[in-house]
Amino acid sequence: MIAAVLFAESTAFAQIHRTDTSMTSRTYNLNPIVVTGSGHHQRLKSTATPVHVISSQEIREQGITTLDGALTRMMPQVSMAPNSMGTHLRLNGLGNKYILILVNGQKLSGDISNNIDLNRINMARVKRIEVLDGAASSLYGSDAIAGVINIITDQPTQQLIALTTDTRLSPSSTLTQCVSLDIFTHGFGSYTSFNHDQQDWYQNGEAPYVTGHRSHILSQKFTYTPNRRLALNAGIDYSYKKTHRPDDRIDYEMRYKGLRWNLGGIYKFSSRNSLQANLTTDRYRYGKEYDVETKTYAEGEYIQSKKQRMLDGEVKAILHLFPASSSFGDAATIFGANWRRDDLKATSGDIDQHVSTLAAYAQQESSFRVGRGSVTATLGLRYTHHETFGNHLTPKASLMYGLGNLRLRATYSAGFRAPGLDELYYHYFSVNRGKAQVSFGNQGLKPEKSHYFSLSAEYRTDVIAVSLTGYLNRINDMVVKQNIPVDAASLAMLRHEFPEMTDDQAAKLVQYALYQNSDKGDVKGVQLNVSANLFRGFNLSANYVYTYARTLSSGDWLPLERSIRHAATLAANYHHSWGRYALNVNLNGRLQSKTYYPGYEDAPGFGIWNLHTTHTIDVLRWALIEPAIGIDNIFDKTDCREDASLRKYALYSPGRMLVVGLRLKIR
Repeated sequence: MIAAVLFAESTAFAQIHRTDTSMTSRTYNLNPIVVTGSGHHQRLKSTATPVHVISSQEIREQGITTLDGALTRMMPQVSMAPNSMGTHLRLNGLGNKYILILVNGQKLSGDISNNIDLNRINMARVKRIEVLDGAASSLYGSDAIAGVINIITDQPTQQLIALTTDTRLSPSSTLTQCVSLDIFTHGFGSYTSFNHDQQDWYQNGEAPYVTGHRSHILSQKFTYTPNRRLALNAGIDYSYKKTHRPDDRIDYEMRYKGLRWNLGGIYKFSSRNSLQANLTTDRYRYGKEYDVETKTYAEGEYIQSKKQRMLDGEVKAILHLFPASSSFGDAATIFGANWRRDDLKATSGDIDQHVSTLAAYAQQESSFRVGRGSVTATLGLRYTHHETFGNHLTPKASLMYGLGNLRLRATYSAGFRAPGLDELYYHYFSVNRGKAQVSFGNQGLKPEKSHYFSLSAEYRTDVIAVSLTGYLNRINDMVVKQNIPVDAASLAMLRHEFPEMTDDQAAKLVQYALYQNSDKGDVKGVQLNVSANLFRGFNLSANYVYTYARTLSSGDWLPLERSIRHAATLAANYHHSWGRYALNVNLNGRLQSKTYYPGYEDAPGFGIWNLHTTHTIDVLRWALIEPAIGIDNIFDKTDCREDASLRKYALYSPGRMLVVGLRLKIR
């Protein structure tokens, strides 16, 4: 996938407006190249499946240094809840386990209680983020029920040697430091980067504190393009993260480590036909590192809780079997095969299991003229053989009618999610403040399945882009943890399964958790997106999402936990240059209604605004300096509810913050 990006974007470079911040002049491209929706490179207005795009230019202009910041500030259908167990991510009302996170088209593995550790994403290398709403299992397999988030990284392909350092700092002990070195010469590229991110814990009033952290990411990628037909790549990423919490609250910190490497290549038979292959290994583990000596553990001792490994191999052919002038129009055919093995070893859950998946997929996309307009039809099908759950077919069909700058789209896609190894085999016992906690997996679980339908209309020019989308996503056999009351028979079973349980703990045990296929999900929504270049140097964007997400649980329809009915993001950006100096001013905001927490008090809605300015000084031909200053949360919005039992929140901000930064590039 990385090589494919290199090929496609290097050949198209001359046709695309430059948006590199090394230039003091800027343009806003409302029709970028995307890959996630169709599996091959297309202009945004040409893809039959709607895709949302966040560019690196937009990320820098808003002063964003984290992936969750980029998604929540620019995409109202995304929400986050950070905690010591990773980031609880939601897309259109559905949680982490229904969202597939990709890096250059390859799955990011490793989670904590189904929460993906987004601190593993090196934002210094992000070129753009593509978000595909709805089921996408025909191309991407299991987990893509709510949608796909694909992070495309940047590897420059011009003759260069460039050193870049980027620092962001706020008085609340938040620091992000990125250093990168890029070398590209005679078809060989080396891209090295180091990212450090830290944030201290904080607390609003008497509310529970928000966990701090320290993290590092070290990345090294190599590319080699000996000729116009062949491109090869190899990369490795090491990540480290440790929580930072109040010393008087807990005896240990959580420690996380990840190691990910990949090999890949693409061979182009011609300008329109190619074959690519990728092999990715992703290892992730976490556990407890004790800060103080306890009755059981010594100071500094590390106790591993969970270790995961994914090995993924894929071969894909992208073919244009018919000439563009034929009666079939511009037709693209994709064939692919994928093999994946997942391993899980969890000491806390008494698991040491693995599972393999083999899949084959095909997609045909054809465009042809109809009167004054054009029609693009896409049909896709994936066959998946899961070692535990057997064979599954997930189809996709989409239709787009284009007339001038107007596009009308209709999509149906099926989703499929195999239960995780923890949901199948968990055998968990722990004691929290003297009370026993017990959870069991269930080897009788069935896969979750979904049906996604959407209709959209879009009008897009170089000046304005407007789109309106309505969708329906229905999920069957949702896997949830059910609390089972403890009676005499079940208590005897639990004492047999966990002989370490004491009489006192057994007497206080009133329920245990069991994974079951008990719920159904129903998500309906409308999305409105507007972006406009109103006049030279001024860009305005507004995005609104209405989401009605509910679940059928125990015979009652209830709002999905953490779902949000109304959300909007707005941004106004002004850019002007005077010779070698350029000023960029960005005002952005997120507004949302209350967050639903069935069984708890709902978290109140909020509106939060940020102002960010960058000052680009093109000092010499070989150097660029870009100081930045801004204010996050201008109006000092916080969630300061004092009732300590209200541990469910929507706004995780410590309040108004001054943010300063400095970017230096030597080229």
